[in-house]
Amino acid sequence: MILVLNSISHFLVDGVCLATLFGAAKSGTDVAMAILVYNTLAFSTQILTGWCADKPGLARKLEPLSMLLVAAGFFLPAGLMGRVVLIGLGNSFFHVCGGCVTLRQSEGKAAPLGVFVAPGALGVTLGKFWPQYGALLAFALIVFAALIFFAYRKDPASADGVLPAKRFPGNLPDFRAKTFPLAAVALLTLAVAVRAIGGYAAVFSWNTGAWTALAMAFFVFAGKTAGGFVCDRLGAVNASALSIVPAALMTAFLAFSMPASLLGQFLLNLSMPVTLWLLYKLMPDEPGFAFGLAASALWPGTLLGLMIRLTGAAQKALILVSFAAGLIAVIYAVSVLKKDGESE
Repeated sequence: MILVLNSISHFLVDGVCLATLFGAAKSGTDVAMAILVYNTLAFSTQILTGWCADKPGLARKLEPLSMLLVAAGFFLPAGLMGRVVLIGLGNSFFHVCGGCVTLRQSEGKAAPLGVFVAPGALGVTLGKFWPQYGALLAFALIVFAALIFFAYRKDPASADGVLPAKRFPGNLPDFRAKTFPLAAVALLTLAVAVRAIGGYAAVFSWNTGAWTALAMAFFVFAGKTAGGFVCDRLGAVNASALSIVPAALMTAFLAFSMPASLLGQFLLNLSMPVTLWLLYKLMPDEPGFAFGLAASALWPGTLLGLMIRLTGAAQKALILVSFAAGLIAVIYAVSVLKKDGESE
């Protein structure tokens, strides 16, 4: 039940945040700087808010408050930049708190993480192209904040994450050596940023309006949802190889084709929860920090991807190399986890 509530809330939070921004844009306000500030607060701060969420019992207390903060950012009759600060910080705290609780309750599996992260893509698209529904989404968000608050009060032990992650090894052991797996964590984090660069290097000429964007969002949603289940079934390396390799080829060489691009986005996003899950396996006592670390790396990678404009062979090479970096990072992280498990 808590996973379902968090997943729907993820959709609502992202929808309200984007409706706040693009509702202002439709009223004639120049929101370019507001979007930049929002993304910086919502993503880059997650490494810090994630660290806060790891404190015992804090994630379940902060999550409903973060949802109310986002709703307040939509409704308050303040200046746009003040509202942006509210939705940006609320978004940041919600993601790491919801992700923290999801990982602690996942019993070592990747599937719940995929279910939690996936609805955000639909919320972003709805809020961006149909901001007129922002008030409805914001009212629903307040309702779900109350539902989550009472759900956590009813189930405080599991929500606090007092059950040790080691009890639920999944298909890979948690990292338990005394030395921090710095190289594996850094490589996965870098891979998130680099893959964002490559992802934004692609130009989908067919994606020209709200309905094509919604189709793209649906396939992203479906890929992220399925990714955790595929990881649990096939293992992190197999799941990543089967998704990243064809996704790279389709994105690099078939971006002009809508069916191929949509399939490529579905396959690429299969690996997204795998990367987050591996970061958690490497840092099982800091799920919020692990979740926030990936998000903090995503934003600078996205900015670079938007600034780097390549064409022809250089563009294709960037896409292929960036996607390959993600696969290499997964393979290395799994090898570190397996080696650590064998040494116990």
